[in-house]
Amino acid sequence: MPYKPKRPCSHPGCPRLTDGRFCEEHAKAENKRYEKYDRDPAAKRRYGRTWKRIRDRHIAQYPLCEMCRQSGKVTPAEEVHHIKPLSQGGTHDENNLMSLCKECHSKITACEGGRWTPKHRRQGRS
Repeated sequence: MPYKPKRPCSHPGCPRLTDGRFCEEHAKAENKRYEKYDRDPAAKRRYGRTWKRIRDRHIAQYPLCEMCRQSGKVTPAEEVHHIKPLSQGGTHDENNLMSLCKECHSKITACEGGRWTPKHRRQGRS
């Protein structure tokens, strides 16, 4: 299957071509900027070092995407999803976690109104 053509990095003045939105160097800077200015401060407290350890342990235990597996595909899991979001009283408990590939996690997050929701709507959420 052919790959998508690479496109220029979205960082102003960067001539590098990339598969994603930013080149590797500017992707790190953009993530750092997002964490500092756009991410909800309560989310920063919920997703600290403890979460990273739990996430790594869950991925090691369940290395395949659970949604893809249900549809008969074998896809490596890259992310861990909270079935009941922490903002709605969910926990990091094993029963509340689900291993997913990036595509499946993005679909679920978009349907739930996660990161891609406009800021003015996000601020009304608890």
